[in-house]
Amino acid sequence: MHTRRQMLKRSAAVASLMAAAGVWPGTAFAQGGYAKAAFEAKSMAELTKALGLATPTESKDITVTGPDIAENGAVVPLGAATTLPGVKRMMLLVEKNPNMLAALFDFSDAVDPAVSTRVKMGQSSDVFAVAVMNDGRVLYGHKEIKVTLGGCGG
Repeated sequence: MHTRRQMLKRSAAVASLMAAAGVWPGTAFAQGGYAKAAFEAKSMAELTKALGLATPTESKDITVTGPDIAENGAVVPLGAATTLPGVKRMMLLVEKNPNMLAALFDFSDAVDPAVSTRVKMGQSSDVFAVAVMNDGRVLYGHKEIKVTLGGCGG
């Protein structure tokens, strides 16, 4: 059995290692001043402006996965993936949410651009997966997800 003191000591050690490795939660906003404006964007135009991106182009190579009907909008499982080389960032957007950017992931060439997470959806909406490529292209795929019980409280 571990004492509370031992657990706190180990937790502090792990936190120090994470901070030293640059993977400490909460540093994403500090690394790019655009992140806060991007997460507060209410439209695709505001989001692309906040991130300094070109207008996205639809691509069959970007896939969005999720249920056709989500019974509980508070926890909707979503995924996005592509087999295209040169993806540096992938975002999940929920069109009809108060803030459309639900998740943002950065990639290196050593990582396959495939993500999954759970998001809140206030109502039925199109969900977009947007891939920002190393060459500056911005590509997207989408899927409509119907929500029977909303998850974004007012």
